Amino acid sequence: MIGIIDYGMGNLYSVRKALERLGCPYIVSGDQGELRRADGLLLPGVGSFRDAMHILNETGLADFIREAARGGTPLLGICLGMQLLFDESEENGPTEGLGLLRGRVVRFSGVTKTGERYKVPHMGWNRLRFHRPSPLLHGVREGHVYFVHSYYVVPGDEDVVLASSEYDVDVPAVVGRGNVWGAQFHPEKSGAVGMSILRNYVGIVAGRGNG
Repeated sequence: MIGIIDYGMGNLYSVRKALERLGCPYIVSGDQGELRRADGLLLPGVGSFRDAMHILNETGLADFIREAARGGTPLLGICLGMQLLFDESEENGPTEGLGLLRGRVVRFSGVTKTGERYKVPHMGWNRLRFHRPSPLLHGVREGHVYFVHSYYVVPGDEDVVLASSEYDVDVPAVVGRGNVWGAQFHPEKSGAVGMSILRNYVGIVAGRGNG
């Protein structure tokens, strides 16, 4: 069973519907006791990094997520949820993240090296480029996925970047180390490619639950 972490800033409906299409049991909760029953955790997110971390810290969910991840529970962050996995963000001033992966979150400049302007936020379909094998990407074909974001991760360790996409700069699109993964795009809105990634995550969680 997957626990979808509800802290008031996630696109819960589309994530729930995606898991239902995959036939995966889940709970949606902000209660640590309920979430501890889950075999895997999914951290969605839409909005401000600073606001999200404030809520996670105030509710104790930040420490809960760190504890669960460090204890081996599979964790997948989506969009803002992926950014929260890292050390810090510059959005609305420096804000510490969960610190499960090394790196910081910065804003797209909106200006290319040649001085041309480009649209921020990055919104639309971009192609994934795979860099490293991962159980999360097993059997997934490179293809286009759906992004909506104004900030991106600058990793402290390039080895965590499993797949990237280009939007003026190389954007880490799928990251992971150990049992912690993140997707900058919305896999639940990204057609067959996104559903394949979610299906792999469900399989990882199911294997842990059965073991």
